[in-house]
Amino acid sequence: MPEFKIEMGSTVKSIISGFQGIITSRSEHINGCNRYWVSPSVDKDGKIPDGYWVDEQELKVVKGPSKEVKAMADHFKKKETKKVDGPGGFPSKIK
Repeated sequence: MPEFKIEMGSTVKSIISGFQGIITSRSEHINGCNRYWVSPSVDKDGKIPDGYWVDEQELKVVKGPSKEVKAMADHFKKKETKKVDGPGGFPSKIK
């Protein structure tokens, strides 16, 4: 599968629709298509508009992630994960 080309937290713009926002999630599909969830900024009334899934090929990076976003991502990457061996990602009760 192809690797993601755009860094989480980057500000991106669709070259087709002009829709712009920050990447807050990404998904890899079995057909090799990488998609990103693009969350727009708060509107003038203080409401948060809906985001959209956008194909990687359609996005242009406007600005890389801020220092704060990078620090947050690094913090969560470094957290230890507990071994989960049961269904649904829960620890098994069977030993």
